[in-house]
Amino acid sequence: IEREVMTMRIDVDLTCPFCGEDHAVEVNLAEYIAWESGELIQNAMPNLSPTEREQLISHVCPKCQAKIFGTGEE
Repeated sequence: IEREVMTMRIDVDLTCPFCGEDHAVEVNLAEYIAWESGELIQNAMPNLSPTEREQLISHVCPKCQAKIFGTGEE
């Protein structure tokens, strides 16, 4: 079972607080558990983009992140 958790991927469903749209970020379950247990997100999920990590933290979707932070990822 432990091996399955290490490779299992899940979708984390999120609603953007600015536009109200629903989004999902696909993550590795073991990495998500590590983050939820207190590991820094950039250490727990190094393969996610900064935009995806910010989305998990703040729930702000990529389009709204681009508008707010000027990241150009619209």
